[in-house]
Amino acid sequence: MIMLAAPAFLTLLVLAQSPPAFAAEDLEFFEKRVRPVLVERCYECHSAGSKQLEGGLLLDSREAVFKGGDTGPAAVSVDVNQSRLIEAIRYKSEQLQMPPTGKLPDSEIGVLEEWVRRGLPFTPADVATKAARRREIDIAQGRQHWAFRPVREYDLPFTSVASRLDAFIAVALQEQKLTQSDPTDRRVLVRRASFDLLGLPPTADDVERFAADKTPDAYERLVDRYLASPHYGERWGRYWLDLARYCDVAESWREGEASPWLYRDWVVAALNADVPYNDFVRRQFAADLLPFAHPADNAALGFLGLSPTYWKELKLDHKVIKQVVAEEWEERIEAIGGTFLGLTVACARCHDHKFDPVTQHDYYALAGVLASVKLADRPIIADELAGPAGVARAKLKTLQSLFDKLAKDKEPTEEEKAMLTEMRGEIDALKQTPCYDSPLAPAITDASILVVPDGEHRTKIEYRPHEAQDVAMHIRGNAGNPGPSVPRRFLAVLASDPSDRFDEGSGRRELAEAIVTDAAPLAARVIVNRLWQGHFGRGLVATPSNFGTTGRPPSHPELLDDLAARFIARGWSLKWLHRELMRSATYQQSSLRDGEQHARDPDNVWLWRMTPRQLDVEAWRDAMLAASGELDLTFGGPAIDLDKPENRRRTLYGEVKRRELSSLLRLFDFPDPTGHSAARITTTTPLQQLFTLNGPLLQTQSQRLAERVQREAPEDDGERVKWLYRTVYARPASEQEVAAAVDYLASCSQDGMAADVAWNQFCYALLAGNELLFVE
Repeated sequence: MIMLAAPAFLTLLVLAQSPPAFAAEDLEFFEKRVRPVLVERCYECHSAGSKQLEGGLLLDSREAVFKGGDTGPAAVSVDVNQSRLIEAIRYKSEQLQMPPTGKLPDSEIGVLEEWVRRGLPFTPADVATKAARRREIDIAQGRQHWAFRPVREYDLPFTSVASRLDAFIAVALQEQKLTQSDPTDRRVLVRRASFDLLGLPPTADDVERFAADKTPDAYERLVDRYLASPHYGERWGRYWLDLARYCDVAESWREGEASPWLYRDWVVAALNADVPYNDFVRRQFAADLLPFAHPADNAALGFLGLSPTYWKELKLDHKVIKQVVAEEWEERIEAIGGTFLGLTVACARCHDHKFDPVTQHDYYALAGVLASVKLADRPIIADELAGPAGVARAKLKTLQSLFDKLAKDKEPTEEEKAMLTEMRGEIDALKQTPCYDSPLAPAITDASILVVPDGEHRTKIEYRPHEAQDVAMHIRGNAGNPGPSVPRRFLAVLASDPSDRFDEGSGRRELAEAIVTDAAPLAARVIVNRLWQGHFGRGLVATPSNFGTTGRPPSHPELLDDLAARFIARGWSLKWLHRELMRSATYQQSSLRDGEQHARDPDNVWLWRMTPRQLDVEAWRDAMLAASGELDLTFGGPAIDLDKPENRRRTLYGEVKRRELSSLLRLFDFPDPTGHSAARITTTTPLQQLFTLNGPLLQTQSQRLAERVQREAPEDDGERVKWLYRTVYARPASEQEVAAAVDYLASCSQDGMAADVAWNQFCYALLAGNELLFVE
């Protein structure tokens, strides 16, 4: 028997005695990634169902993995290099190689390594047993889950409150023996509202004006003014782009000439126009198929048109490429399910969902829609203009290639010179075609994808325009092992009639319609929760893209239902919803901490105060640029590299590379654009602190701010300090702060430091301070 080192043995002992409560995403990773590998590669010899158990090793429960077989434990939690299971599949030792039929693909080895790193999450034994016994999902029973039930407005539990929202909060606070905090200071409130709705700090004039305005509707007018600002769409558009895994620079192997920023700008414009959310959804699936849509709405198709793509090496066997294509379908189903429905639908790729009422047939019904869709560049102008412009671009591309080839000749003949002159004239003429320069949007079109053999160990991918197809279910998720074909349709548990099939082309328009009609209660709950999370820092449902049984139940279920029902009744207006949340006393309360109440509710689940929040990287950078007077508020257009010192535009317009984020975005918790991101994860790390102290961003902006204060503020040091506090922190400086700053500047002068340098250092300290980084 192998003897484990003491730390590993203790870890094993503790885990065996008290298995941890794994997060929903870890269990999802196991069901979606690990279990299929174990079933496909290991269970024939290492499960309770094996005809002959090899090596005394079972791998069909977490406890069995830790117990191991004849040679000892199969794995050590978190420690990949000490786990015999990983040693075996890596084929590093001649004595220990599993499976014996051949080494696993690197992708599957990586999955099992990540499983160990995560602490070997495993479906709880009782759940796994129930799932194994269940032959089919009970759809009728599944519809009883709270997230799938109809929404409705509730009778108010209290009437002596500021809003309906506050009534539900008051009931929960009373039950928890908590009390709401007092209203916050007006200067704090205007800063909170400005960052929440615009992602920008309020101007000093805004703050002073609002602080002095004592009229009863002053705050409502402030909220309305911010919602009417075009900067509102920029702020909330970025939240949506997180969900849509937006990027400006996609994979290097991606074909096409589209401008991704058209999708970003479409999202911003749609939010500013308060496009009803149900139409907002419809256009992102089927803008080209809707009678009321404008050609510019083709940019909305970027939700799928900008999907990540995976390299397809056509020198490999077609079964390998089919698997790659299936991975792309899975990613898109995961993005659709998480974004619009708050469900982990992709977990049903290899088997019926282990927790939610989503079948494997459901998964492949949606896969058929995506198998009938091709990524394609689309014009955003009318067809009568787009056609000639497209022909001109195609001709120019061919002509330019020939021209470049001839022009490379160091000594062209007279005949070639004449050809070059003629071609140059043709190129110039083609460029004069109306709308020649009109950009193309990354979009989609209906076309079935077929992966077919092209000789021995070679593959060909064919597209059949305007054709749709149903796809065969992949047994255990293996594209090379097809099962019965599944008609395209909506999820049975959400469909008003599960037998209804999608028969209009690919079915994408019908899918969008089903999301906002059949699944309207769920879709409304999901988007209401996302806006709540954006304003309060935490959703009523703490797992915003998982409303299934493994997600967190709502903290205030009646409130969520009431808001969702009224959201639908008000025409799916997002701006109405913002007003409803922000006008509440709950939103306007102080963030001051009360020790006794904090002890009872440290996470502020019951909203007895407003939780202070850290600015995301976009708002933080924009706030520094605004303070220094450098911020360029130009709207829309191509993205610019954030690392360029001359880039003064809002961070929304900074270039996002899917495979290589800029250092600023990478360090400050920007979401990974390779996949759907449900929420920003806020961290505080030493690297962030080093960047703040030594990075070019703060150095440049502190210098610009120092120049600005010396240029715009009175020459008196005390007055300049007051000006800086109003400009950077949107509040007056205290007497102590002014005195301390003046003393510091005087000491710098006595030490022989130049005034410019002293002001630069003082401005640096203000910009690097937590007061700029956090919103109360």
